[in-house]
Parts: sequence; C-alpha cells; structure tokens
Amino acid sequence: MSADVIQLREIIEKELTLLNQIREEIGKVIVGQPALIDRLLIALLCNNHVLIEGLPGLAKSLTITTLAKTIQASFQRIQFTPDLLPGDLIGTLIYSPKSGDFTTRKGPIFANIILADEINRAPAKVQSALLEAMQERQVTIGDETFPLGDPFMVLATQNPIEQEGTYPLPEAQIDRFMFKLRITYPSKTEEQQILRRMSGRTGEIQVNGIINPSGISRIRNLVGSIYMDEKIEEYILNLVAATRDPRLCNLDIGALIRYGASPRATIFLANAAKASALLAGRGYVTPQDIKSIAPDILRHRVIVTYEAEAEEKSSDDIVKQILDNVEVP
Repeated sequence: MSADVIQLREIIEKELTLLNQIREEIGKVIVGQPALIDRLLIALLCNNHVLIEGLPGLAKSLTITTLAKTIQASFQRIQFTPDLLPGDLIGTLIYSPKSGDFTTRKGPIFANIILADEINRAPAKVQSALLEAMQERQVTIGDETFPLGDPFMVLATQNPIEQEGTYPLPEAQIDRFMFKLRITYPSKTEEQQILRRMSGRTGEIQVNGIINPSGISRIRNLVGSIYMDEKIEEYILNLVAATRDPRLCNLDIGALIRYGASPRATIFLANAAKASALLAGRGYVTPQDIKSIAPDILRHRVIVTYEAEAEEKSSDDIVKQILDNVEVP
C-alpha cells in the first residue's frame, strides 16, 4: 500500500471523527432522520443547496437550525410569504436626508446558513433575487455587487399538501438544489422517543459547536481527493443519459418523461458520491454510493408528462426503474 493511500486514510479517519461528532450533536435534538442529516452534511461538504419537502411538524426547520449551531455558522431564518419583497431578502439602499447620500443596508441573505421556510410562497421577483445568490454566490444592491460568505447554503422547505397561495418554483431554480429530500413520519418507536425527550421541556437542548467554517473548507478539499474509478464515472453518465432516453437501458417509458436530468445532475452525482464515501470512512467511491443518493438528486430533474400523471407515475417511480435497469459496474 502506497504512502499516499495510508496518509489519505489517516486524514479521513481524523475528519470522520469530527463529522460523527456533528451527527451526535444533532442527534441530541433530532430523533431518527439519519438520511436527512447525512444529506445535509453531504450538501455542506459539496457547497450546495437542499430543498426539503415534508408535512408540518417533522423537524425540518429544527434540523437545519441545529446543524448551523454545530458548525458555528451564522444563521438566518426567512419566512417566505406572498408579500415578501426582494429588498426584504437581499437588502436595500437607505436615503439619508441629512447627508443626501444612500447607504446600503444588507438583508438576511448575508449569512452562512439560510433557512428559506416555505420557499414556494414567495413571488417571482423574490425567487429571482434568491437565484442570483444561490448560483453566483453574490448579491446586487443598486449598482454594487456584494460577495456572500463561505460557506453559503440555502436550505429551503416546502409543504407538499398546502398549495393555496403558493408559486411553483421554476425548473431553473429547482435545478440549483443539489438534493430534493422527502421527509416522512417517524416510526412509532422514534415518536415515543420524541415524546419522552420533548414532553414538558421548557428550554432548548444545548448543542455544542464542533467545527467552524474554516474547518468545513478543509474537509471540502479532502472530498476532492476521494478516488472515483472510470467505471463509476461511466455509470453516472449512463444513469443521466437514461433519464433523457430510457431506451438506452431497454426501457420503453420515453412517453412518460418530458425532460431528463441536466448536466448539473452529472456533476452533483459525482461530488455527492465522493462526500458520501467520506462519510462512510472510505477513500473511494462505490456503485452503492451512487445508487443511494441518485433518487434525491434526480427526482426534481426528471420532469414527467401528463401521460405519466394520468398513469399515476411519479418521477420517483421513473428514477427507480432507471436505477433497476442501468447496468452496475
């Protein structure tokens, strides 16, 4: 075994200890939801954004605020509403009658972790302002452009059942989210733990800061060192190509797919698989890393047709068929 491989393994073990401590601290507050916690950590390590869909009361917002505390990052919660203005999000210019000058007042977007609560309630102008921040990691106020901090993550939530007074997110914006996560109800055992932990509690559960933003940057650099074999790369390319033309994996479901995944899905699959391998304590990517994260990366990028809706076929169903039929290296 080469010295480089041994050294990489030692570094991974050291950083994995910190990541496991973050998991444990979040676990003080959140019962269950290991997949949600891991996906948030993967997105953090990949410097990307997450869209979380789930019913009210499933601890989506609480998980995000707890994560921000463990990484000692600045945090802002923005409640998206139909009357929200771009200036409420990014900031605005304030005129001073005394001096006759305009000064810049920065908005809540200038934080490391942004919780965009019920993101689909805000109108198009607000989504446009948020899109610049998500993609360019900068904000324009008046004639001046301001860079955002590092890390910068938008963790957005939306309610899948309440559609009155909401605005469907444009596909271009949805594509900027690395993951779209669907959160379900806890099991009976988990809910009993929640009951015992939260019932009668008057104060917050204290969470320790484990790492700071500079430490996150250090681990991000390590993610880039995770080895990915050429066969794994080919597997990713075949999966994404099959979402555009399912005949490539011998599936006759082209009539159910309006649009397949963009090249951004290819990049996200590769990066997320490397971060997933790191969280598993490995210095290399396996096909299972790809299969486990693919549904969360592809579900909002595979747009189904009206025929699929008539047959009650969701994008999740189509992605599952593709994963089952594309040959695994």
